[in-house]
Amino acid sequence: MEARLDDLDRRILRLFAEDPHIGVLGASRRLGVARGTVQARLDRLHHTGVIASFAPTLEPAAMGYPVTAFLTLEIRQADGHEPVVAHLQTVPEVLEAHTITGAGDIWVRVVARDNADLQRVIDEVTDDEHVQRTSTVVALATRLPYRTLPLV
Repeated sequence: MEARLDDLDRRILRLFAEDPHIGVLGASRRLGVARGTVQARLDRLHHTGVIASFAPTLEPAAMGYPVTAFLTLEIRQADGHEPVVAHLQTVPEVLEAHTITGAGDIWVRVVARDNADLQRVIDEVTDDEHVQRTSTVVALATRLPYRTLPLV
């Protein structure tokens, strides 16, 4: 379901992105609209999927996982992607996985405690009969973190 964003929606989204602790009452005061209006807008934005979660954003490096790597998996296609994805869900260090075009079949972002731990994570990811080959790229620095606010 696609949500159409108006100016108030954009202002609410920007405000909560900049100050997640503001709360509905604080937002209504800052925006000059009724508390119920802010709550209704947040509910609608959540229901339509614009707001995916109210959970905190966790920083892997601060939790002891400073190494980020990107794995491109080539898989045995006969059984589809589902068995590989089911396996990836069992590996805590796998942050996300995407079906891709081009060289490879699945792109995986992983984190690790250090390079030796990265080898363990890669071994765990590839310990699935459906994974035929993998290539790994280690991220040296994050130049532009994941962002969505410019879309608003």
